[in-house]
Amino acid sequence: MSTGVAEKTQKTIGGIRRKFAPWNDPQAVPLIRYQNVTKRFGEFTAVDNLSLDIYEREFFALLGPSGCGKTTLMRMLAGFEDPTEGQITLAGQDLVGTPPYKRQTNMMFQSYALFPHMSVWDNIAFGLRQDRMEKGAVNARVEEMLKLVKLETFAKRKPHQLSGGQRQRVALARSLAKRPKVLLLDEPLGALDKKLREETQFELMDIQMELGMTFLIVTHDQEEAMTVADRIAVMNHGKLVQVDQPAVIYEHPNSRYVADFVGDVNILDATVETVEPGMVTVRPAAAPDRRFRIAQDCAVKPGDSVAIALRPEKMRVELDPPGDSSVNCLQGEIWDIGYLGDLSIYHVELPGGSRVKAAKPNLTRMVERPITWDDKVYVSFTPDAGVVLTS
Repeated sequence: MSTGVAEKTQKTIGGIRRKFAPWNDPQAVPLIRYQNVTKRFGEFTAVDNLSLDIYEREFFALLGPSGCGKTTLMRMLAGFEDPTEGQITLAGQDLVGTPPYKRQTNMMFQSYALFPHMSVWDNIAFGLRQDRMEKGAVNARVEEMLKLVKLETFAKRKPHQLSGGQRQRVALARSLAKRPKVLLLDEPLGALDKKLREETQFELMDIQMELGMTFLIVTHDQEEAMTVADRIAVMNHGKLVQVDQPAVIYEHPNSRYVADFVGDVNILDATVETVEPGMVTVRPAAAPDRRFRIAQDCAVKPGDSVAIALRPEKMRVELDPPGDSSVNCLQGEIWDIGYLGDLSIYHVELPGGSRVKAAKPNLTRMVERPITWDDKVYVSFTPDAGVVLTS
């Protein structure tokens, strides 16, 4: 689904507003191109007739559950696997038959794979020395990388003398030292704790922008992909389900699978009642006496079965009924409450037994009458909060 906006103004890094959307430019030439690529392992198809373009300077994420084919897609680009069918090109060059060490790519693994007997300096310099780079150039490049990852004072330490986050930076510096056209990141932050992982995500974004390099990251962590990526490809069973900017993936999922996989969501089955320009009215199966009006142009007709996706943070939960409780409103009882500090998640059981979740920010420390277990509540939303899903 297109945003209708030609430029991306999605992230602010180092005070610079990024405007970057080559995928919207019909004249832009992709740096990486997968064309009808299939990869089979015996009877199992890991990647199924997949085509994908990735552009220079893009931070691109492959997102999906274990076994969806995302790592295989990356390994074929790196040269560790060969496609069964199709073509992969990098900067216009067909990669078939090109060994990994001759490709303009470098991979950073989740395990980091640092040499334990070598210092930080020597770990970073290893690949440069293997390429027989002149000693002065090696020294200059290693110094540059140490400064980039802010490890200048740790150059003489061995990996076992570093924290997990510091080892991750060494691995990143070593991967960047050879200045590949594409840096491949295979679950690079999986070994870090939550707070450090979140900090490192922004460091990766800073480094990627500073170097102007193309990053391709494989992850099953949706928050990580949403944070770092210019675009995300959501995969399932070896196929691309949706490829778009993070905000579009989240706000306008093109299927029940994407809506359910990316972020928390309520998905309610419904039947279409009326269709008007820019508005669809449906009757939810969970509350057949209610109606939902969804502000969306949708190719459906009365009687069609659809699903309505509603994010918990877009739903209001209140003790008192809204102005019109017959439209975009459900009545139920608090079944459970999850207190997360900045917000609370309310699980509301509807009269028919199904449940929905609504999030409410905790804006003050104390409220006069907090919503608690077994309360009768109203859950409502605006017409532009819902998404009609036809697949």
